[in-house]
Amino acid sequence: MTAAQRHRRAQLRDDGRPFICQQRGEVSLHFGMGAVQSRMRVSDPAKLVLDYTRSMMSVLLLVPQPRHIVMLGLGGGSLAKYCHANLPQTRFTAVEIDPEVIAMRDLFAIPRDDDRLRVICSDGAQWLRDHPQCCDVLLVDAFGPEGLPPALASQAFYDSAARALQPGGAVASNIWAGAVVREQVIAHMRAAFDSGVLTLPAEEGENTIALALRDAAMPDPGALAERARALAAHHPLDLDLAALRLGTALGA
Repeated sequence: MTAAQRHRRAQLRDDGRPFICQQRGEVSLHFGMGAVQSRMRVSDPAKLVLDYTRSMMSVLLLVPQPRHIVMLGLGGGSLAKYCHANLPQTRFTAVEIDPEVIAMRDLFAIPRDDDRLRVICSDGAQWLRDHPQCCDVLLVDAFGPEGLPPALASQAFYDSAARALQPGGAVASNIWAGAVVREQVIAHMRAAFDSGVLTLPAEEGENTIALALRDAAMPDPGALAERARALAAHHPLDLDLAALRLGTALGA
């Protein structure tokens, strides 16, 4: 089947299975006919096109030089590609439950597995339980046709997430859900992480990014601003604004 045929078939699909759309120089990933799950600019595959992905990378203000990032949910690989391109000293492991999503990796220009990047087909919640203290940054960005899976929104999951981090490690969780579920997830995070939880609403869409640290205190606003300035030369992100917004949340 050619790419054009896949595209035409995808446009007719509304069964909850992943499919792609290609238009105006961009490729996007969808489940059913719902919201966009991922978007890539063909001319710059490592660029973070969606606002919430840029907000997720605010985790660098908490862990500026991560050694190992684990991400639950691959999608179109936006965060994996960004980290592979911009964090050359960092290993990145993506855990994706859906083999159909992984099968699309070439369409989204996700690099082949190497000594810095690995994609694993597995249940993310179970994988975390089996890998304590495996990383110093955890990105939670896993959704299905029905939105945020209950298994990735429970107290047990965030307890596992805390155990999966090295001391001083950070989690950034993309919470794309209604107000009731969002507040429940944030409450679970507060119970699992004694650092407290900082939230960063994405400027576009309804995503909220929640950040927490294991066995460490949150940096003060001055430290966040200093880290943003130090990272600016290496990251095409508006970390100054993120530091300001997180600093404001600290004082709230």
